Amino acid sequence: MRRIYPDIQDDPDLAQAYAYPVDRPWLRTNMVASADGAAWLKGLSGGLSSRGDRRVFGVLRGLADVVLAGATTVRTEGYGPAKPRDSWQALREGRPPAPPIAVLSRGLGLDFGSPLFTEAAARTIVITCEAVPAERRRQAAQVADVIVAGDVRVDLPRALAELHARGLTRVLCEGGPRVNAQLAAAGLIDELCLTVSPLLVGGDAARIVNGETAQVRLDLRQVLEEEGVLFCRYTRELSHD
Repeated sequence: MRRIYPDIQDDPDLAQAYAYPVDRPWLRTNMVASADGAAWLKGLSGGLSSRGDRRVFGVLRGLADVVLAGATTVRTEGYGPAKPRDSWQALREGRPPAPPIAVLSRGLGLDFGSPLFTEAAARTIVITCEAVPAERRRQAAQVADVIVAGDVRVDLPRALAELHARGLTRVLCEGGPRVNAQLAAAGLIDELCLTVSPLLVGGDAARIVNGETAQVRLDLRQVLEEEGVLFCRYTRELSHD
């Protein structure tokens, strides 16, 4: 892998290249897309991935305090818990060996018997709303930490505030596209890490932001390249807020 912007460097230190700011909470969303903008291939994002993408994915998880994902993504991608890696030991010094997964779920239509809840090294977090029946919330609380944020839908600013209050300030969002759209519309995305796969897909796959309208100006901070795959890092252009 090499960096091609803002300078040229072979084999950059990925942990340094993707380091979080130290002076404020930060929400980073990480997505992969085809060259024509598709967020998945045959229904799964893994079809667009590469060796380099999986390596960056691992580093981003190792750096994060918590991994945030929508319930649809969790179900479709078959999410399990983040498992500790030897390569994370230095990245996670003073923190649990793996970040918890936090699932955004308006209806709690989740399989609480799945490995995501039964095999997690760091207890999974479920973020839901008051409209969910109390009995369903009690079931979730048996295997997860439950955060109630909002009345009839999840209030994303409140959800993030609850994560921050637990010391989980370095948030890595892995989508999906509808969650990304809601975060963008609410002005909550600080950074976009976008892997561009050299494929043309066509079809009806969603874009990485799909749903609510948003117009968020971004600054290009970095581009890495490996085997024709581009790894772009953008931050929100604060001067246009």
